[in-house]
Amino acid sequence: MSGVAVEFRGVSFVEPGAEPRVDDLAMTVGAGETLVLLGRSGSGKTTTLKLVNALLLPTRGVVRVGGESTASRDPVLLRRHTGYVIQEGGLFPHFDVERNVALVPTLLGWPAERVRARVRDLLELVGLDPRTYAKRYPDELSGGQRQRVGVARALAADPPLVLMDEPFGALDPPTREEIRSEFRTLARGLGKTIVFVTHDLREALVLADRIALLAAGRLVFLGSPRDLLGSSEPEARAFARTLGTSEN
Repeated sequence: MSGVAVEFRGVSFVEPGAEPRVDDLAMTVGAGETLVLLGRSGSGKTTTLKLVNALLLPTRGVVRVGGESTASRDPVLLRRHTGYVIQEGGLFPHFDVERNVALVPTLLGWPAERVRARVRDLLELVGLDPRTYAKRYPDELSGGQRQRVGVARALAADPPLVLMDEPFGALDPPTREEIRSEFRTLARGLGKTIVFVTHDLREALVLADRIALLAAGRLVFLGSPRDLLGSSEPEARAFARTLGTSEN
């Protein structure tokens, strides 16, 4: 891992008359690193993620992606070069699997044959036989299959950066365990920079190179999974205690 892919420098996001959703955030994400944003509901995880691809712009401070401020970049081009995965994959229900995965390369003007080859390769990469699944629609897939298609779509234009907002949260526990284990292996092999949101410490421990723990919009811990488990920071200790409970 070398270089900085994403940088937050004194970043806050606050709406008029409200408490800050993110407050004075300062951290970097290294190129090729998987950084997990961990925290309770309302801690600022998704807000932080949306600041990366300019779905939100900071009210104070600077977010840089690839060395450039998100406030000065064309947001459409930024998003087309950033993979984005949400629960259930966020698929278009009226597009078949092939068209869902092909969306961004098509928007970027790739030749049709290159797009078709990319779709075939990615479906195979995420464990879906393109001969079986390419022409199916999202409502013909299981939750795990839809999530795999969502990952394939996020990787379709070979973006250096992938953002994932609790992508496996809607899956049943056995499927969730299976797909996140597969994704960990996939992520290591691809070398992408990944920012991954979860409220589940077990998921963070499986996937993260480093964990950024947020509480009330502030960064309260940043470090390795092992360091988080040994931290005396109160919110880190509260999450560590959840390892003794059943997975939600």
